[in-house]
Amino acid sequence: MTNISENPVHGLILPQEYIDHAKILARRKERTILAIAGAPGSGKSTVARLLHEALKDISMIVPMDGYHLSNKELERLGRKERKGAPDTFDVWGYKALIERLKNQQKNEIIYAPEFYRTIEEPIAGSIPIFDNIPLIITEGNYLLLAQNEWKTLAPLFDERWFVTAPIAERQQRLVDRHCYFGRSVEDAKAWVEHTDEPNAQLIEQNKQNVNLTIEWKNI
Repeated sequence: MTNISENPVHGLILPQEYIDHAKILARRKERTILAIAGAPGSGKSTVARLLHEALKDISMIVPMDGYHLSNKELERLGRKERKGAPDTFDVWGYKALIERLKNQQKNEIIYAPEFYRTIEEPIAGSIPIFDNIPLIITEGNYLLLAQNEWKTLAPLFDERWFVTAPIAERQQRLVDRHCYFGRSVEDAKAWVEHTDEPNAQLIEQNKQNVNLTIEWKNI
């Protein structure tokens, strides 16, 4: 396990070894799908973003969060208060997208959805993926979950990275995030305790087929 550090002066630091490894993956003859998974607040989205920023010309990020069920559908199902749990996503829709990306045809543009936190809803057709991009970086909580329909995803990925972080730091990031998007501190802490943390424990304890584990720490 290698650490990723957050330097208060120089900002976020992604070790060169990860960038170099991803470059090697991108040189394969066929398109490579790199999955980056982790618990809420672990830093997986940041790892994906930093990796893409280092490899802009050869990579694209496709987040799992675009397959959140809409708030309207969550209300119908009675799951809105558990938004973010495994059964609040369209896993089969996400799986179909990954399968399409693995077999993208020449001159075909595939559109992926994106989740917008400002409105707490996914929007279809937000991310265009072109056929000449060799490395697809997909990130999300449940990509490596060894339960139910989620367990069918891992074999689709060419490489699987798992991002982890100390519990206190992970939870504080989540509280800060929820507050930034409009929750009170009390509501944010309650959501983390009753929704985010049970999901985090499920993810940490039921991951499968991990090729590389990254620990994110503040220093």
